Amino acid sequence: MTAAVAALGLLAALPAAAGAAGTPQPQPLSAYRGADGAKAVEGKPSTAGSPLLEAGSVYKDSIAPGERYYRLYLDDRSTVYVSGVLQPPAGAKVGYSDGVEVEVANTENRYCPGNPGRASFGYDAVPLSAVGFRMMQEDAGCQGAGTYYVKVTRTAAKDGDKAAWPLELRVQREPGLGTGSAPTTAPSVWPSASPTLPGSDPSPRTGGSGFNDARALGAGVWSDELRPGQTRFYRVPLDWGQQLGLGAELSAAKRTKEYGSASAGLTVSLYSPYRALVDSKDTSYDGKQAAVALPRTAPVAYENRFSDDRETAPVRMAGWYYIAVTMAGKVGEFTEDAVPVPLTLRMDVIGGAGKAPAYAEGLAAGGFGVGAEDRTAAKEGTTAVEAAEASANRSAMRTVASAGFGAGTLLLLVLGGWILLGRRRA
Repeated sequence: MTAAVAALGLLAALPAAAGAAGTPQPQPLSAYRGADGAKAVEGKPSTAGSPLLEAGSVYKDSIAPGERYYRLYLDDRSTVYVSGVLQPPAGAKVGYSDGVEVEVANTENRYCPGNPGRASFGYDAVPLSAVGFRMMQEDAGCQGAGTYYVKVTRTAAKDGDKAAWPLELRVQREPGLGTGSAPTTAPSVWPSASPTLPGSDPSPRTGGSGFNDARALGAGVWSDELRPGQTRFYRVPLDWGQQLGLGAELSAAKRTKEYGSASAGLTVSLYSPYRALVDSKDTSYDGKQAAVALPRTAPVAYENRFSDDRETAPVRMAGWYYIAVTMAGKVGEFTEDAVPVPLTLRMDVIGGAGKAPAYAEGLAAGGFGVGAEDRTAAKEGTTAVEAAEASANRSAMRTVASAGFGAGTLLLLVLGGWILLGRRRA
């Protein structure tokens, strides 16, 4: 009887691991991982009663098609960026008219120069990031201290998904420059030839589900895998004066149909340290080998912000640059969805670290700049979460070691006192 029950249990479990034809069943794709410690906030349909967002903080909200307002209080010395990451559920219906906009405006409802920041979907429901900002610039609007408003708009087609989707808001502050005048024009000439990407054997690095758990990479060749509809995130530190060369290759998949193709089967996107899109390219994929490469970025420079070129302007800050690689969901129509396809990333960081601009304050508090810990993370391949845990563990070990040293010293002093007292008595 016991054996029969066990056999029935085994038979009941088999369909969960394999389909009727014995093929593996796809597991759900990982959802976007929000920032640890993100504060819950509720945007308002108008500026009245809108919640205050503070620099250096991350917030979480949800937004249906329409508008949400938030409030800022800014000084007259800093540039401030507000990024909004819209997170549709896997498989949601989206189109080119669907997307997200983020705008920063003053109390007179005049939008600050450079706004709004927009991002639109293609065929797939992937995380989207748009950025609004107040930039310090001579003879420009929005230069004074005071109250400003952030408007986040989710656009959607009439037949699109009307459900509220998670929204992550991050406010980053870039301090003003110290002594001297700031550059006001972008470089007119810089090395733009296509880089020769490395051809060494790849090392495995599993990408994350979003900006917060993106896997750190440096120059080299890295391997991962993708499934239809999946996006993997990575991050690479770029210092002042450095450029990035990047290419991605998707290997052959296990086909289920003789014919089939996705026009944007493989997409590679690059984002700035404040989550603004720098560049994006895609290529078709029919289940055979495919590759796409981004043009070499401009050297990281403060004055890039004054460029009219949309691929140059965001490369204005040293820090972590983010890479998102997507395999189109349509690929699952002619390949085995449950079988991941090997992905290869080839990266080259071009040039040495240059001199930073003369900022009045440090950049680390705003999430900018490249330090020794960032270079270590790129070498070891850690995520921001893992790097923070490792740093906390090192601090705890130092505390324990210091406490142990202090206790040992106290014990020696006590023993020494006893010995001295004993000798005096003798």
